[in-house]
Amino acid sequence: MNHFGQIAAKLEEYQLDAMLITSHPGELYAVGFQGEGTALITPDETYYFTDSRYMEAAGKQIERASIAMVGGVRSHGSLTREAIERLGIRRLGFEDGDMTVAAYEKWKGQLPGCELIPAGRLLGGLRASKDEDELRCMRQAQRITDLAFAEILNFIKPGVTEREVAARLVYEQLRLGAEKMSFDPIVVTGANGSLPHGHPGDTVISQGCFVTMDFGCVWGNYCSDMTRTVAVGQPTDEMRVVYDTVLKAQLAGIAFARAGVTGRSIDAAARGVIEEAGYGAYFGHSFGHSLGIEIHESPNASSANEEAMPVGAVISAEPGIYIPERFGVRIEDVIVLRQGGCEDITNAPKQLLIL
Repeated sequence: MNHFGQIAAKLEEYQLDAMLITSHPGELYAVGFQGEGTALITPDETYYFTDSRYMEAAGKQIERASIAMVGGVRSHGSLTREAIERLGIRRLGFEDGDMTVAAYEKWKGQLPGCELIPAGRLLGGLRASKDEDELRCMRQAQRITDLAFAEILNFIKPGVTEREVAARLVYEQLRLGAEKMSFDPIVVTGANGSLPHGHPGDTVISQGCFVTMDFGCVWGNYCSDMTRTVAVGQPTDEMRVVYDTVLKAQLAGIAFARAGVTGRSIDAAARGVIEEAGYGAYFGHSFGHSLGIEIHESPNASSANEEAMPVGAVISAEPGIYIPERFGVRIEDVIVLRQGGCEDITNAPKQLLIL
């Protein structure tokens, strides 16, 4: 899967002669391959430069591109310079959100006579809306997380540690076909549950506690993400109320989510439920973030986003309530925004499970 054509079609809109791709996520999006390489996309041709470690694989996996090997005096910069001089490129877009100042200065020195134009918005805009090939990969990644969740329910019991659950989640996802994890799993229990991004440690799961698991994997270079909170033994009445509130908030946000509305308004639909229940002070993060090649992309369903969400945006739906030093609950699905609604591609059960 590559996106040469989509990038090339945007060059004129951004008044560019070509686009330089140097980031790992940009490389994956542009050419469908990651080999620590550099891609140069023009209206008519795509060039890809990488070293000997990746040449054979690049030749097999990248279609309709001119591939050249980096090595010795033939650096990424010199190969790029040869191409832009041959093609008469004068305005070259680059990923300003991903390139360091040092890298920018180096590229500027290697490409005399060529103006480097910040153009991260070009790639960002394209990546914000997933096409059907991308969604196919994301659905499969989500399917793996669903299956891993079903398996982990048989593993969780009193006496098992957070770290052991996290390790088992990694194993199950790899066993089920994941390429790697989208991020290190978050597994927290008891009072640790109030830490939204707590690290799994040696805390032992005990009766009457919640266990929150946030995990995901990569399949076809695209990420999944899911959070579920389960009870081990009977929860208290307050724990049930908090769980039900989070679930109602998530369902409200999902029901409101669609292309054309702002990220802020999606967040507000869920946040209002939690605030009305009296737990507003315990929900500090946003309703959701975009994901795709990276686990955190844009645009976000957050109170800071006043822009309309595009068709095909894939976002998490993950409200939570975190009561310091007591417990926490988060429930997360992944949804695809459509005109008039959204598609939830997470199928694991969300009702309170008591193990």
